Amino acid sequence: MSADTPHVLVVDDEADLRELLVITLGRMKLKATAAESLDAAKAALADGRFNLCLTDMNLGDGTGLELLQFIARHCPEMPTAVITAYGSMETATDAMKYGAYDFIAKPVSLDRLRQLIEDGLDINEVEDHHEEEDNLIGEAPSMRALKAQVRKLARSQAPIYISGESGSGKERIARLIHNLGSRRAKPFVAVNCGAIPSELMESEFFGHRKGAFTGAVEDRKGLFREADGGTLFLDEVADLPLHMQVKLLRAIQEKSVRPVGEAREFQVNLRILCATHKDLAQEMAEGRFRQDLFYRLNVIEAHVPPLRERQEDIPALVGHILKRLSEAWEIAPPIVSASAMKTLEQYTYPGNVRELENTLERALTLCDGKEIQEEHLRLQTDTLPKSATATARETCTAPERSLGQPLEEFLQDIERQEILKALDATHWNRTAAAKKLGMTFRSLRYRLKKLDLDRSPGESE
Repeated sequence: MSADTPHVLVVDDEADLRELLVITLGRMKLKATAAESLDAAKAALADGRFNLCLTDMNLGDGTGLELLQFIARHCPEMPTAVITAYGSMETATDAMKYGAYDFIAKPVSLDRLRQLIEDGLDINEVEDHHEEEDNLIGEAPSMRALKAQVRKLARSQAPIYISGESGSGKERIARLIHNLGSRRAKPFVAVNCGAIPSELMESEFFGHRKGAFTGAVEDRKGLFREADGGTLFLDEVADLPLHMQVKLLRAIQEKSVRPVGEAREFQVNLRILCATHKDLAQEMAEGRFRQDLFYRLNVIEAHVPPLRERQEDIPALVGHILKRLSEAWEIAPPIVSASAMKTLEQYTYPGNVRELENTLERALTLCDGKEIQEEHLRLQTDTLPKSATATARETCTAPERSLGQPLEEFLQDIERQEILKALDATHWNRTAAAKKLGMTFRSLRYRLKKLDLDRSPGESE
């Protein structure tokens, strides 16, 4: 073997399993060093450099968790996977919290073992992709901590639970973890669990055979197999019905799926990331979310802070969003007046970053791409006196807004109504309607597409 051959440290107090691991590594054209105890493993790590470590949890003179702690202090860049007793999910979860990138249960499946080793060696080949991190705007302390956590989580294969309010950017964090990790060349598949009808969930997740049920006119792979090799992001996972939670748990544990109407199972190798704006622990305590699935998904939690807790990041976010919108509209980025920026910085954003994006899109439309003034923002606080409290900002709503309606939907409804009025008044002449609304034709065309109003019959220019 050449000097560039990856070197794997095998730590196990059972001679038979230790030998099996070494033989498997040899067949994979990898170099292996075996250690029969915690002390022997520490001595091997002190004497040589390894690309990967495979360790049992029971080491005679110590535990795999102790070895993980040693590795975290002395060689934190080396990926480590653990071997656990069958069904010991609590032990596996603890190991991943201590830094293991993945685990394998006894009795060891050779196919699964090979995949585990390949995944670990792929982690070592991941280059730094700092440009990906540039998409995560913000230097507030909470955001700096999140960026550091994302870099660490990208090296792992552990399931991640991303918590945060609606609109805070949970999917963006999930994509960043994927793009910085060893699976970045494979698919990232995102699904909103609350948007799938209950009766279609099993087919959507696991696929189906043609003719398995009425409407199944062709074979379908399903989301798990579409994400094979990559990452499956389950957004709003708390909305899954209990019967589907059982099936999801089995698929995650067995790493295999059976399409509806299919007799055989298909192996899948993917990473699960999930998110919800609900309190998942509370959902579990109240019986709406299975405890075993909670502990399987919530191995490590990454919390995305709400925008109101990092308001020092708003100017940078405003500049980033306006630059992106201006490039899409093919216009020069507008100036933001001092009063408009102050208003943006003081607002509490119940809809978080998504609301800020919608606010700036609306302002860019109304200002005709030149300078955004305070009146162009049309925030919920426009009619409140300067001395109004944050509580008043959050509770004061327009009289037409229905109880519980999300703010961004309410504001989009207002936009839609105003645009439709102008279009009706001009007999759907979009050039005339844009002039009536005080915006460019290009801006109106963009808004029509966004609001799904661009296919009305009989319109003319």
